[in-house]
Amino acid sequence: MPDRPGRIDSIQDLDHEQTARLIIDMFHRIIVHYALWYTEIRHQMGTERALEALKTASERGYEIQMKRLGKVLGFEMKDGIPVPMLNMSKEKLSDLMDCAAANWIANDGVWFQAVEFTNGMIDAKRCNDTCWAHFSPFEAWTIRRFLNLPDAPGLEGLKRALNFRVYARLNTQSVIDDTPNSFIFRMNECRVQSARKRKGLDDYPCKSGGMVEYTYFARSIDPGIKTECIGCPPDRHPEDWYCAWRFILKG
Repeated sequence: MPDRPGRIDSIQDLDHEQTARLIIDMFHRIIVHYALWYTEIRHQMGTERALEALKTASERGYEIQMKRLGKVLGFEMKDGIPVPMLNMSKEKLSDLMDCAAANWIANDGVWFQAVEFTNGMIDAKRCNDTCWAHFSPFEAWTIRRFLNLPDAPGLEGLKRALNFRVYARLNTQSVIDDTPNSFIFRMNECRVQSARKRKGLDDYPCKSGGMVEYTYFARSIDPGIKTECIGCPPDRHPEDWYCAWRFILKG
């Protein structure tokens, strides 16, 4: 019995477009496999050991992968950065950073909706809050490494770190000194909440996620920092901010 038309039994059967699609799918598999390795080490050995392994694997893996990609795509590397990026203008690099940040928040949203539309809002919020419990310490870890922050950089270290979160490229935020041992952080414009406001929707009730997000981030920057929520939806808030948080350095 002859094969049905269009049947694909091996990679050699792919046409040009199908080959390109399979390559994109392979990149997707790399990303998921990478995340699964970190998640499983964290599960079996704890976050600290997982971050140690992540540092080693990410540095070595990045070097290997970019070297191979450079050979195929025809670009060179300089000090770990693709030369075409170094040749871009600062304005273009800024646009690229904004694009990456927008893709991050879009990715977060499609994951949330993937659960919400099948299992409902409660399950989606539970998954969202748990995800923040893992992502916030990870993002704090990456920022600490990027800025070479010491183990306990205090409130000044946290102020700096907040400026390097992905959210800092998406939203408008501000810092107000409160006492010698505390400061207040406000999210003046929130991309998600502003979009809902334009559509005439109520604020998204993000307080439960925010309590996890900011508490875990702050104490991952400095274990001596305590987080208090001043206000966050569904709490009522003034027009000039959506959520506000007080960070206090204990002792």
